[in-house]
Amino acid sequence: MSPSVSVDDTGWFVSRTDADAHIPRIYCFAHAGGDSRSFLAWQDELGDEAELVAVCPPGRAHRAREPRPTLAEFAQGAAAAIAVGGSGTEHGPPVYLFGHSLGSLVAFETARRLRELPALRRLFVSGVSAPSLAPSQRVCDLAALEGREFAEALRFFEGLPPEVLAHEDLLDLLLPGVIADFRMAAGYRYRPAPPLTVGVTLIAGRDDAYLDADKLALWDRECVTSPACHWVDGGHFHFRDKGPSAVIDLLLAAVRTDQHIEVI
Repeated sequence: MSPSVSVDDTGWFVSRTDADAHIPRIYCFAHAGGDSRSFLAWQDELGDEAELVAVCPPGRAHRAREPRPTLAEFAQGAAAAIAVGGSGTEHGPPVYLFGHSLGSLVAFETARRLRELPALRRLFVSGVSAPSLAPSQRVCDLAALEGREFAEALRFFEGLPPEVLAHEDLLDLLLPGVIADFRMAAGYRYRPAPPLTVGVTLIAGRDDAYLDADKLALWDRECVTSPACHWVDGGHFHFRDKGPSAVIDLLLAAVRTDQHIEVI
């Protein structure tokens, strides 16, 4: 771990050691098999306008010895930690949630659990269909596989680079975590609930084979106000294909708009 970042007291969050406690916080949830700490590399482009916070669930990274949660347990734990992390107070920093793929689904369920939190400003979801469609049959089928068969089927989701697929030792190291995350996704059970009053932004890669407009349209049912939908260049991992600038621009635009409204 870089010396410039640290784990908070709850173990849930990793962010800059010298982070300003009062600036807006963007809590980041990673895709299946991903490490949310990788999003901290975007911090330089955000400057001091917002603080990126990696959300680290039990069973991963520095929490590897803890039992892995279900998706609902992950969302509940993250929501509770966010609420007591300063943002639950009257003058706490504004809260934004950003997730990609499986992380988007967790971020959505976290937002549901934070619907009474005044500091919650916006939910950003990337690379995911509407929650009512989850889990897809493809995800369930993939979650039932093991080893090399799983790795080959994962190609559809662009989950592992070709050089990793060709390296047996790397596969042995990485696959258990990815498989566990897909089984978490396969175990998700959507439950209808009142729509979110907070704003929602959808981000989708134009070349994402897993997404289309129909799969995104059902997000309308989850929001009081129709979500803003942004198609960006790239595939499922558009921020890898074309860089994160398109996502960062959307994050900064939301933060700046909210800050302007608060000043007025």
